[in-house]
Amino acid sequence: MNLKQIAAERAAEYVEDGMKVGLGTGSTAYYAICRIGERVRDGLNIQAVATSEASDKLAREWGIPIVPFDQIGRLDLTIDGADEVDPEFNLIKGGGGALLREKIVAANSDKLIIVADGSKAVQKLGQFPLPVEVVPFASEWTFQALEELGCQPQWRMDGQERYQTDNGNLIADCHMKVIDHAAELNVQLNMLPGVVDNGLFVGMANTVILAKEDGTIDELHRS
Repeated sequence: MNLKQIAAERAAEYVEDGMKVGLGTGSTAYYAICRIGERVRDGLNIQAVATSEASDKLAREWGIPIVPFDQIGRLDLTIDGADEVDPEFNLIKGGGGALLREKIVAANSDKLIIVADGSKAVQKLGQFPLPVEVVPFASEWTFQALEELGCQPQWRMDGQERYQTDNGNLIADCHMKVIDHAAELNVQLNMLPGVVDNGLFVGMANTVILAKEDGTIDELHRS
């Protein structure tokens, strides 16, 4: 069992009967969905929404009941991964391309549980490129605005074409190395016309579950 799977399966145990659950996206969330699916097959009764088409498909394959957003209301918890986590529980997310849907679902959850291997814990965010979701219209201007902000953006590519999110948008990955003021940068980015949202999740995570190389797990809770 790899580190991501260890952390994800621990997080899946937070899901209780009768809960409304948000299902994240990416390699770590994959294991959480599979474990939740096993529990559903054993009789766990939940309702769920997914943050990407891939997670929606996986959940349905496991028999997890997926409910339309207009019928589910506020969620009890969401389980998702992260690309980086700092000591203040600020995150960089979006390596899997689903940052907008992930942020919408997280914002409508009473609790956000982040699962990751220990390498994702950092003292300062920024070594992992920060994804920024951009609308295709006049995207060159938005890209230029990101450059002027000092973000050192690069378009995410899918072969020879620019990568497209499930929403039909583009992603500019910003190579900033160090982000000193995550909350401030989050606002600055989202004020740029053409930016839909960015991968900074500030003050959203409640619990972080980290699986370490020795197989032990750290469960950290924001007070």
